[in-house]
Amino acid sequence: MQTTPANTGKTEDVIDLLRAQHGRIRDLFDQVMHSSGDERKHAFHDLMKLLAIHETAEEEIIHPVARRLPGGDGIVDDRLAEERAAKELLSELDGMDTDDPRFLKTVDRLRMDVLTHARAEERYEFDRLKDQFSPTQLKGFAAAVRAAEAIAPTRPHPGVESAKKNMVMGPMASVIDHVRDMIRDARGKS
Repeated sequence: MQTTPANTGKTEDVIDLLRAQHGRIRDLFDQVMHSSGDERKHAFHDLMKLLAIHETAEEEIIHPVARRLPGGDGIVDDRLAEERAAKELLSELDGMDTDDPRFLKTVDRLRMDVLTHARAEERYEFDRLKDQFSPTQLKGFAAAVRAAEAIAPTRPHPGVESAKKNMVMGPMASVIDHVRDMIRDARGKS
């Protein structure tokens, strides 16, 4: 089963779109934690891809807008620090065998960090954005998020947590990630 943010493509409001993705991320964590073998491996790759794409879009679209709100710099800086830590853990997991005894312990630590991060985004960022922008603006942000997701890298890249860095490094990282994904998928079919 392939999972991408496109599963929430009919949502018009950016906040609803991102909250739906947070729900899908929670579901994928549960699937990884409660499966084994190839099912765990596929669920983890779906989770990694969704997290990478989702965070890239937030870094390119949502965080710059949130910085314009009163107190926004501090809120966004906190979220970016959380995202970097999560990307580092996710990178560690990407190189680990899903049957390794340390894998589930590390996934559980990542799960706690990511879900805490998502709650903070929803409370401190999303709710304020919903209050400050019109439905038309929120719909425009959703379109921008979808566009960013369409070209986002599919693997974590710690240290690339700003819109500028994503714009400079993202396209090349995305091409490399997509090639790696195609190779992994081809190996899985043989």
